[in-house]
Amino acid sequence: MIPSHLRITLIIVVISYFIVILYFLKQKALNLKYTLLWLVAGAVMGILVVVPELLTRTIRLFGIQDNMNGLFLFCIGFIVLILLSLTSIASRQNRKLRTLIQELAILDKRVRDLEKDGREHDG
Repeated sequence: MIPSHLRITLIIVVISYFIVILYFLKQKALNLKYTLLWLVAGAVMGILVVVPELLTRTIRLFGIQDNMNGLFLFCIGFIVLILLSLTSIASRQNRKLRTLIQELAILDKRVRDLEKDGREHDG
């Protein structure tokens, strides 16, 4: 059981977390589709603060005896999921950037060829 003063502190921290995420969204520092990942993380944190017995029961289902070990295991797992998601986003952006660079190079070559043809016809 979490002591009441710690639970209140953790609830304030989770609320502050949501405020920061929504502030970033408002300032357009985060795209809406990527904000969902961070909102889910905040919701999970909020649920675990309000209902800590849920974490204890879940940990026991996996056969983990110590609550702190289970909490660390879930945190590491969640961090890995976030990193995987962010790596996927970065990879997609890299592919889009490569395509745009190739298209720009093709357009640049066409413009230079047209300018060259135009100078040959004028001369």
